[in-house]
Amino acid sequence: MAVSHLECKECKAEYPLEALYVCERCFGPLEVAYDHSRSQRDVGALRRRIQGGPQNIWRYADFLPLAGGPPGPSGRLASRVGLPAGCTPLIRADRLAERLGLREVWVKNDAANPTHSFKDRVVSVAVTRARELGFETIACASTGNLANSVAAHGAALGMDSYVFIPADLEEQKILATGVYGTKLVGVRGSYDDVNRLCTELCAERDWAFVNINLRPYYAEGSKTLAFEIAEQLGWEIPDRCVIPVASGSLFTKIAKGFQEWTELGLLEGETPKMNGAQAEGCSPVASAFAAGQAVCRPVKPDTIAKSLAIGNPADGPYALELARNTGGSVDAVNDDEIRAGIALLAQTTGIFTETAGGVSTAVLSKLAARGDIDPDERVVLVITGDGLKTLDAVRDTFETYKIDPSVEAFESSVPEAVAV
Repeated sequence: MAVSHLECKECKAEYPLEALYVCERCFGPLEVAYDHSRSQRDVGALRRRIQGGPQNIWRYADFLPLAGGPPGPSGRLASRVGLPAGCTPLIRADRLAERLGLREVWVKNDAANPTHSFKDRVVSVAVTRARELGFETIACASTGNLANSVAAHGAALGMDSYVFIPADLEEQKILATGVYGTKLVGVRGSYDDVNRLCTELCAERDWAFVNINLRPYYAEGSKTLAFEIAEQLGWEIPDRCVIPVASGSLFTKIAKGFQEWTELGLLEGETPKMNGAQAEGCSPVASAFAAGQAVCRPVKPDTIAKSLAIGNPADGPYALELARNTGGSVDAVNDDEIRAGIALLAQTTGIFTETAGGVSTAVLSKLAARGDIDPDERVVLVITGDGLKTLDAVRDTFETYKIDPSVEAFESSVPEAVAV
């Protein structure tokens, strides 16, 4: 596909492909538009081109908002360097499916990215576009995973970076950001406070804030999750996707990825039923869905799922519309259910997820329990981050047996221990 322009999602006003993110006419969000008429329509050739590409998101370069064109034999453009993201495992989770009474569940494990979250996809696209636009400094407002990714990509590219986070972020995520040598700024306040500050700074400094002035390009990186899922399922669309919701961007862009490939003939069928997952301590989208509302009422976050703690989600209204139009939903689970979701995924698949994955796993369990999922559906559960990022969430949730170094001590202290 050929990148065409930026377009307002509300009034459809068109803008050039620059560092812009809000419509001057109606203040609606801007997103990247493509000219499908210029796209190659030979489905077989398109698939071969994708399959012959590099083992990272740049195999989908034709569908991303970059000026450099498709990758060459090396799988990389001259302007496209840094950490390779994408091509993460899609794992059939039969034991999880059996536990939930479902036939077919797949886990898309995006914790396998370089900084152990899906954010490497969006940052890779945003930073590449930043370099094309001539920026020398990258920055972000983050709840943690984005901080890790921006700092790491900045280090890999030799670019200055500034990362703004809530000061009370999980220690593991702070450590995994500062180690890259970024300028790390902890703000006393919520993510929404951090984002407001960064929006002000964005107007004053010639920096590429990946999720503010480069947000239209940044958000497009999430489409690659849909592309990979479809390719890994043999060029088929799943029946349902369960995805954590923070700003709502990931949720809506995954659907956009399926829709774009369907329009091009690479896929056949309908957009999956889209189920969003939020924590009860920060559930503006889930609350609006339950109330039948079209907009989200901002909330003050109070949850262990800090990576989802966005009280005023920018794409909330679009997430609501998508869930309703596809026959899905947006549900919320409490902190105890989140911990149980982390344990359920770990104990049935061997995948240790952070709290956001605990949210989506717990919502999948809730959907199955109340009969919302047909037992014969093919369901994809999207895991966005590694459990090593949120270790405090599982502290004291299991027992460690401490014994003397003897067989007798082992057999007398550990239940179900059997002498051989």
